[in-house]
Amino acid sequence: MMSGDAILLALFLVAVVNVSRYVSTLRTLLAVMRECDPLLYQQVDGRGFFSSQGNVTKQIRLFHYIRSHQYHNHHDPVFMEKCSKVRRLFILASTYLMVFFVSIFVVAYLGL
Repeated sequence: MMSGDAILLALFLVAVVNVSRYVSTLRTLLAVMRECDPLLYQQVDGRGFFSSQGNVTKQIRLFHYIRSHQYHNHHDPVFMEKCSKVRRLFILASTYLMVFFVSIFVVAYLGL
């Protein structure tokens, strides 16, 4: 039987890989957005998106844009595909992080 530490380490590594895939795809989306839709890029604070001075309300605007599938009306198929991929990876990374945090409490509670 596997120890609780090994399970947590494996889940943590999977979560880190998926979060890094999400962030990488988000950066790619912002680069594509800068070329195909400069107004939206400016509205979501594309230049300062990953900086410490980034405007959170503008970042949330991108979250709502992708969550509500507004990119389906866009003219660029590459942009639409990147938005779809960001959405899928966000859901996947969020799920893995929740599973990791729940497993921490399960391992601590069961004493594995």
